[in-house]
Amino acid sequence: MSSRRKFLKKIAGSSAALMLFSNHSFSKALDAISKIPPGTSAKTLSEDENFWSTIQSAFDLDRSVINFNNGGCSPSPGKVHLVLKRYLDYSNQAPSYYMWRHLEPNIERVREQIAGNFGCDKEEIAITRNASESLLIVQLGLNLKAGDEILTTIYDYPRMLTTWDQRARRDGIVVKKVKYPVPLMNPNDYIKIIKEAITPKTKVILLSHVVFLTGQILPIKEIAKIAHERGIYLICDGAHSFNHFPYTLKDLDCDFFGTSLHKWTYAPIGTGFLYVKKDLIPKVWPMMAAPESMDDNIRKFEEIGTHPAANHNAISEAFSFNEGLGIDRKAERLRYLHKRWINRLKKYPNVKFMTNIDDETQWCGIVNVNIEGTDIQKLSGYLMSKHKIYQIAIITDDFHGLRISPNIYTDLSEIDLFLDVMTEVAKGNVKEVMS
Repeated sequence: MSSRRKFLKKIAGSSAALMLFSNHSFSKALDAISKIPPGTSAKTLSEDENFWSTIQSAFDLDRSVINFNNGGCSPSPGKVHLVLKRYLDYSNQAPSYYMWRHLEPNIERVREQIAGNFGCDKEEIAITRNASESLLIVQLGLNLKAGDEILTTIYDYPRMLTTWDQRARRDGIVVKKVKYPVPLMNPNDYIKIIKEAITPKTKVILLSHVVFLTGQILPIKEIAKIAHERGIYLICDGAHSFNHFPYTLKDLDCDFFGTSLHKWTYAPIGTGFLYVKKDLIPKVWPMMAAPESMDDNIRKFEEIGTHPAANHNAISEAFSFNEGLGIDRKAERLRYLHKRWINRLKKYPNVKFMTNIDDETQWCGIVNVNIEGTDIQKLSGYLMSKHKIYQIAIITDDFHGLRISPNIYTDLSEIDLFLDVMTEVAKGNVKEVMS
């Protein structure tokens, strides 16, 4: 047998073994979920390490790096990734036939799943590639004229702020960016600041549901009520909130909502969705041209040219995993993981949180922490170079800290290592990170 044939046989065997292993691990996770004793609370289950170790096995991970940046992007469970690859392989056999005739129509099932989870009509959901694409469709598609005011905050996502700034240069709109306290200890302070910034010229408000810098959960529904009383559209940036903790559309009451599904939903990288209230669909131009016959059709926002059907079809497998696990159980586990290090580290007076950790309704899987007297970039680099703990240094004009976002696959030993290192830093024992 030639070397090449041996190599191909080895690769084929490895791939088959990986598929068998991933499917077995995924099945074990689903089996563990099915065996949760009736009446077991999400809070009680959050501390059951036998259960969560089985859930962790559903993910194919590189444990040589501790990934605490799931707020940026999360790995998919092994089964989800295998389904994605299976669709890609199938498409490649006869792309223009299999992809467009067989796979693409299945997007309608994905649309139904998202709508059912979010609590809206399936005719209000467009499948996109990420939160940025979703939000830009609305930002660039709304009819606005010179002098119209857009209200947002300085802590909203830079890509969204850049989009408004471009429209200001192009169309003469006015962009107002307000500031609010960080950490936000009282949500009413936020509501008051937004309300007072509204003028008769305000046409659109864009706000984050979860602040990407700190993980703070903001009172969107209260702002929606204020906006709608004044005939103002509310765009909600849900990039960091969907499938992160329990809520549906009725808890937001926004007009537009955009999110990524490769964060807390564990769908393939490059998947997201856009919600547009049905009667507003005709009022938003698609980012890429669609025929007039589609003016009131949510699918006009999906007119992006040739793209892989595999990505959006594999979303279904990710939803099956999330629905089986339960969003309430996920949220409690995320808070449990955080509280394990927060409660021990907060006793040091130089440890400060940029997230309101005193109120569990205002945070979940993302927390921002700072240790006074340190250079946050040096601390971030030290954690990665010395301990392979991957996180993000957040630096603004007003505050700085580390954005920490573990996930349900995170092992307690990884949390404890982070805690041990940060404790030494808080005690002043790591001189190389001091400012």
